[in-house]
Amino acid sequence: MVFQDFATGLRSRFAIAFVDREFFMRSGGDVKFIKLSAKLQKRVAVIGALLCVALLAITSTALAGVIMTGAEQSALAKQQQRVASAQERVAAYRSSIDDVAHDLKARQDRLDRLYEGHFGSLEDAALPDAEVADTTEKVSTLIPEAAPLARLEARQLAFVSSLTRLADHRSKRAEAAIRKFGLDPRGLLSSQEASGGPFIPAGNLQEDDSDPRFASLASKLNRMDSLERLLAAIPTSKPAAITAMSSNFGYRRDPFTGAGALHSGIDFRAPSGTPILAASDGKVTFAGTKGGYGRCIEITHASGIVTRYAHMRKLIAKRGETVQRGEQIGAMGSTGRSTGSHLHFEVRVNGRAVNPAKFLEANPDVFQIQADARSRTDRDA
Repeated sequence: MVFQDFATGLRSRFAIAFVDREFFMRSGGDVKFIKLSAKLQKRVAVIGALLCVALLAITSTALAGVIMTGAEQSALAKQQQRVASAQERVAAYRSSIDDVAHDLKARQDRLDRLYEGHFGSLEDAALPDAEVADTTEKVSTLIPEAAPLARLEARQLAFVSSLTRLADHRSKRAEAAIRKFGLDPRGLLSSQEASGGPFIPAGNLQEDDSDPRFASLASKLNRMDSLERLLAAIPTSKPAAITAMSSNFGYRRDPFTGAGALHSGIDFRAPSGTPILAASDGKVTFAGTKGGYGRCIEITHASGIVTRYAHMRKLIAKRGETVQRGEQIGAMGSTGRSTGSHLHFEVRVNGRAVNPAKFLEANPDVFQIQADARSRTDRDA
């Protein structure tokens, strides 16, 4: 019933829209009469609607054809690229097996040094992936005598892929550990990107091999190296062999005036002469007297991190020296604006004082990740 009412209403509106129409035209004093019947109007409207539908159908079909053609061409291009890769290797093996053997031997030597330099003892390479295995099979079928070299190259490429994944995993682990110390690894890395110097060509993976997997490996290893060096340099070793802290980081009542003041470090209380130790590896960039700090030493670490040791009685490290984590750099005292023998210890990141406690009191798992990074960076040094 509802449908019938709708159809009846539609026919009524359609009939109202198309009625007999009369037009009068005056020209040169003569009046002409033109009449358009409702039937003729309906025929013209139906023909126009059919033409629009046909045009839309033709346009949609053409667009679908273009999309399908583009997808087919993309798939064909990828297939041709894979075939070309295999055929290039076949041509290389055919040109000179001795030359290929020499190149693969040199590449293997570089891979061995690369792995040992970043990961320690050399382990077996992973099995080849599907693309590498396909290329190996084609080369072995067309040139049987080159099969051993083809398998060696396949294992090398698979080894590169494995190293790339391992470097990426190590980078993510180091980056997460740095964030747990409350630091922004990307910001700290960007502060040490400035570089320069004369160009001295040297053989490396990125220059010697056109395969994009080698370029990706070089990039991942560089990032891993930078992050682990940054992690290793974070000052997490206690600056004195004591546990008693007399004042924390933050706002406190000034011991001299009693007014509220910002304390930009933490204080360790101990007898005069207690050894003061470097919290991490770095270079001494200040050693002398600095206002209310009294006798103090500043050590610059990686990526704009600086540690400051104040109120010393005695300075041992000198400006310009490189010191190691845990090395004695001075002795505790009460010089400068001080009420008694203690060490005022500060950590500054890009000139801003941050709470040293978050570096000294991190979770054991974070300390273990840092220890692993230090072990590798110490081995590379």
